[in-house]
Amino acid sequence: MNQPLAYIHPQAKIARNVVIEPFTTIHKNVEIDEGTWIGPNVTIMEGARIGKNCKIFPGAVIAAIPQDLKFAGEETTVVIGDNTVIRECVTISRGTKDKYTTIVGNNTLLMAYVHIAHDCIIGNYCIIANATQIAGHVVVDDWAIIGGSSAVHQFTKIGAHVMISGGSLIRKDVPPYVKAGREPLAYCGVNSIGLRRRGFSNEKINEIQNIYRIIYLSGYNTSKALEILEIQCPPSKERDEILNFISSSDRGIMKGFRD
Repeated sequence: MNQPLAYIHPQAKIARNVVIEPFTTIHKNVEIDEGTWIGPNVTIMEGARIGKNCKIFPGAVIAAIPQDLKFAGEETTVVIGDNTVIRECVTISRGTKDKYTTIVGNNTLLMAYVHIAHDCIIGNYCIIANATQIAGHVVVDDWAIIGGSSAVHQFTKIGAHVMISGGSLIRKDVPPYVKAGREPLAYCGVNSIGLRRRGFSNEKINEIQNIYRIIYLSGYNTSKALEILEIQCPPSKERDEILNFISSSDRGIMKGFRD
């Protein structure tokens, strides 16, 4: 159902049961899948690919050109998964020639005034709280939660099932399954409540806690901690995910808290 006061470019591909409210503008080279609701005063620019059953609230701007002076007009996209909610005044930039796309996964919530810059990859079931600003080339894995008014440095990686406190400055990579807070950002324990809510057993949570005791609480540097983990901790999906995340970190991981 398209309101007559909305502008929709004739080359845009809109599924039949998409609802588009008044004063919204949809440019060419846009695809919107079935069941999605586009609120009033939304701007969807060239290169947007929006999935099924999404909700996009007033003031959002999807697929504007990146705020990157190196951008040379290359054809790039923004891809939004299914069942994702984009609240008021969120901005999501198109990719550049680095990845040629910016991706937001399925079942993710972007609260009001969030900015997702070019070439970011935001996973499934993530929650990015109000006014969080995510710079270019950032990767946020599934089930991560970032508190409001946080700022994420470009090229940073945030692991799965992470919980980051509001107002955080995220300059280093945040490995999976942890809580992070304070300034500078530091390890605050394992996200045991979040893991339990998602079906992790007490035994699995204890395993993850033991891994992070070696990494953050035993006094070893990161390289030595990884060596010890390889020897002392039996292989598992979670252990290997943590080891691979840390060993492949280009920016280095956040430090443990020290008084």
